[in-house]
Amino acid sequence: MHRTEFLVIGGCYAGLSAALQLARARRDVTVVDAGARRNRFVDAAGETSHGYLSQDGVAPAVIAANARQQLLRYPTVRWLDGTAEGARRLDDGRFRFSVAAQQVEAARVVLALGVRDELPPVPGLAERWGRSIFHCPYCHGYELDAGPIGIIATSALAQHHAVMLPDWGRPTLFLNGAYQPSEEELALFKQRGTTVEVTPVARIDGVADVVLTDGRTVRLNGLFTQPRTHLASPLAEELGCELVDGPMGAFIKVDSMQQTTVANVFACGDAARAAGNVVLAAADGAMAGISAHRATMQIAH
Repeated sequence: MHRTEFLVIGGCYAGLSAALQLARARRDVTVVDAGARRNRFVDAAGETSHGYLSQDGVAPAVIAANARQQLLRYPTVRWLDGTAEGARRLDDGRFRFSVAAQQVEAARVVLALGVRDELPPVPGLAERWGRSIFHCPYCHGYELDAGPIGIIATSALAQHHAVMLPDWGRPTLFLNGAYQPSEEELALFKQRGTTVEVTPVARIDGVADVVLTDGRTVRLNGLFTQPRTHLASPLAEELGCELVDGPMGAFIKVDSMQQTTVANVFACGDAARAAGNVVLAAADGAMAGISAHRATMQIAH
């Protein structure tokens, strides 16, 4: 049995940031991580992270590895490789989880679970995810050189990409049968310079070329789409945390201090906001760590 004061589940940007605040408060903290970052596909493509102050252009894996190395310099931190499962609350108010072959108990828990993306079933899209097909223009739009870019619609949310992306290039919105824009939307797309293509998409070829069902090929520097997201772990539900339905999928409900609806359980990162990126995950994690520490002193928010 491993007992700890604070258990951080998820060792990516949000979890590392939360654990760092607790370590610097000289508190006993254990981080459990399964090593499945949401943006690992970017690393596989040799791409880098962008828009993170002082880390712009650095590979996501390098950012995470450096953060872990810095965190483990603190003597009160322990790291467990594995997946936390079977969450339950004990009679004394502590929480117990199974991690690999051992039981782990904690007085307070920070859920930095992350999410997994459900991609649209377009042939060739999954293989290019994180390489030339993305969801966040702030993270990857600048590198497309203000050239031709595309949007694969999965729902009416594609309208946001259609309006935003002209600041990063010359967009074409491929409706692909996902939704029908209103007349007002079509007028706005035209005003912004976004072309609308109604012919369905057959597949993605080359770097990010869209092959249509009528045989035409639209050559592009990159593509954006709107994946559905799912919590990467059922732990929040097992603990009784309330979820909120967001535009891309459900996420954990938290207050301004990252406190969930369950006492002494905090959440941060992509699992606890409707949409996010590395910068926001790290910020949420810092707040979750601070909030978890303040809870030991019963300081009101």
